[in-house]
Order: sequence, then structure tokens, then C-alpha cells
Amino acid sequence: MSTPLDSPDQGGVATLDRELEELLREENLEPGDHERFSHYVKKDKILESAITGKPVRALCGKKWTPGRDPEKFPICPTCKEIYESMTR
Repeated sequence: MSTPLDSPDQGGVATLDRELEELLREENLEPGDHERFSHYVKKDKILESAITGKPVRALCGKKWTPGRDPEKFPICPTCKEIYESMTR
């Protein structure tokens, strides 16, 4: 009889470990101006981040975990430029 650890492709702890390692590789948070600006991100990604704690990626490419009131900061000029070019 096999266990989930014997067959990592069938779920169990080994799958969770692989998924965690992948998330940690993907979640290399970028330093930069995300503390000074509000960024444009898809609404569904903001909601997903609020539920899961996963970081989001803004139009300008910044990756971070939202956790502050965006109304208190100016809009990222790069995000704004990209958004405006998309809506024309």
C-alpha cells in the first residue's frame, strides 16, 4: 500500500511542500516606491490577496502585499501612464 509521500504527484504533504516552495520563489517582494505610491492592480487580484495574503503585481510591475489605504498616497506615474494608454 502506498502513502501520499510515496507518490508526491497524488497530493499530500509533498504536494503542499512543492506548492509552498513555488510560492516562496514567486513572492520575492520588490523594494522600491510601492511605499510612496498607490498602484493600479486588477480588482479581483486585490480581493484574492486580501483572502490569501498572496502578493499582487501592479501595472508598472511592482509586486507587494497590499495592506494600507491607497487613498492616502499619490498614484504611481508609471501605472497611470500604462492605464491611460490601455484606455485610449
